[in-house]
Amino acid sequence: MLKKRLLSILFWSVVSAAFIGPGTVTTATKAGVFFNFQLLWALVFSTFAALLLQEASARLTINSQLNLGEAIAKKFEGSTNRTFVLFFVVIAIFLGCAAYEAGNILGAVQGLKMMFHIPNYFFVGAIGLLAIIVFFVGSVHSIARFMGLIVFLMGGAFIFTSISLKPDWGQVIHGSFVPVIPSGTNSAILIMALIGTTVIPYDLFLGSGALNKKQSLQDMRFGLSIAIILGGIISMAIMGVGNAVTESMSEQEKANFISTISFDRDGNGYVLLTEHLRNKIGIFAVYVFGIGMFAAGFSSAVTSPLASAITAKSLFETKENKKRWHQNKFYFKSIILAILSVGLIFGFLDIEPIPAIILAQAFNGLILPMIAIFLIYVVNDPEIIGEEHLNGWISNILIGIVLWGTMLIGFTNIITSVAKTLNFDVADNQNNIMLAMILISFIITAFILWKIYRKRIKLVEHRL
Repeated sequence: MLKKRLLSILFWSVVSAAFIGPGTVTTATKAGVFFNFQLLWALVFSTFAALLLQEASARLTINSQLNLGEAIAKKFEGSTNRTFVLFFVVIAIFLGCAAYEAGNILGAVQGLKMMFHIPNYFFVGAIGLLAIIVFFVGSVHSIARFMGLIVFLMGGAFIFTSISLKPDWGQVIHGSFVPVIPSGTNSAILIMALIGTTVIPYDLFLGSGALNKKQSLQDMRFGLSIAIILGGIISMAIMGVGNAVTESMSEQEKANFISTISFDRDGNGYVLLTEHLRNKIGIFAVYVFGIGMFAAGFSSAVTSPLASAITAKSLFETKENKKRWHQNKFYFKSIILAILSVGLIFGFLDIEPIPAIILAQAFNGLILPMIAIFLIYVVNDPEIIGEEHLNGWISNILIGIVLWGTMLIGFTNIITSVAKTLNFDVADNQNNIMLAMILISFIITAFILWKIYRKRIKLVEHRL
C-alpha cells in the first residue's frame, strides 16, 4: 500500500513539473518583489483550482475508461462540429506548447548561467540531447516518474532558498488567506498571471492521458493531492525568494527600485536577484536557486512535447491507426520531435517567439474555460461517467467556483494578448476591465450550474 501511494505521488508530480516552468518562476518572483506576500492567496486559490480540475479529469478517466481527449471525441461523436472542436483543441495545445517550449529551454539555460559562464548554445544543445534521451529511452510512465524526481529536486532547491531567507511567517499566513488587490504595477493582471501559470489546459490532457486507468480512486486522489499541493508550495517558496529582495525597503525605496527592475529575459531582474542571494545567504544560495531554475525549465521542456503527443493521440487515435499512435511509433514520436525542435531552433537563435506566445495566450484563454465547462458537464453526464459516479453537489459548486476563475483567466489572457498586439496599456483601466470580467464570468457560470441542476432533476424524475 505504501509503495503504491509513493509511486502515485511520483507519477502525479509530472503535473507539477508541467506547470512550474520558467514562466511560473518569473511571475512568482516578480509578485514577491513587487508585492511581497500580499498575492500568496492567488497561489493558494490556483493550487486548489488545479487540484479540483485534475481530480475531475482523472476521475473521469478511471470511471469511464476514457481519458480527457477520448471523452471529448466521444461527446462530439456524430456532431457536425466535431472536426472543428478537435482541431481547435489540438491547435491550441500545439501552439501553446511550441510557443512556450523556447521559453522552457531558455529558462533552463538561465538557471545554468547563474552557476556557469558558458555560451548559451552549449547549454541548449545539452538540454536538447538530454530531453531526446528521456523521450526515446523511457515509456510515458517512466518519463512521468523521472519528472517527479526532477520536481522533488526543484522543490528542495526553491524551498531551501526561501526558508534560508527567514520570511515573516505572520505575513505568509496573512497573505495566504486574506485576498487583496494592491494598487499599482498591474496587480490585477499579475494575479491572473499567477493563477494562469498554475491552471493550464495541456496539464489536464497530460495527467489524464498518462494515467494508468486501473489505478484506484483512493490512490489517485492521494498522489494527486500531495503532488499538486507540493507544486503550490514550490511556487509560494519562489514568491518568498522575490519577497526577500524588497521586504526591508521603505515604500519610497521599493517604488524607486521597482521602476528600475525588469524580469524580461534580457532585463536585470535575475542579475539583481543573484546579487541579493549572494549577499544575504552566500554563493551557495545562488547555485541552489540556479539548480531550481534549471529543473523548472527542463521539466517543462519535457512535459510540453509529451502533452502535445498525448493530446493528439487521445483525440485522433482510432482502431485503424492505433498501432501508429503507440508511444514508440511514428505519429507519437514525430509530434514530440516537432515541438522539441521548435524550442531548440529558437533556443539556438537565443530568441523567444513573442508573436506566437501572444497568440498562444489568446488561444489558451479560450480553451481553458472550454475544458473546464466540458469537465463539469461530463462528470454530471450519466452516459459518459455512469450514473453511480455522478458528481455530488458540493463538488459541483466547488468546480463552479473554479470555472468562474478559469473564465477570468481566459478573458484576461485574451484582453492582454489583444492589448499587446495593439500596443495598448491596460493598466489605467484594469479595475473596470476586471469588474466587467468578474460579472460576465459569474453570469455564465451560474447559467451552466442551473442547466446542470435542471438536467439532474430530470434524471431523478425519470427514475421515479
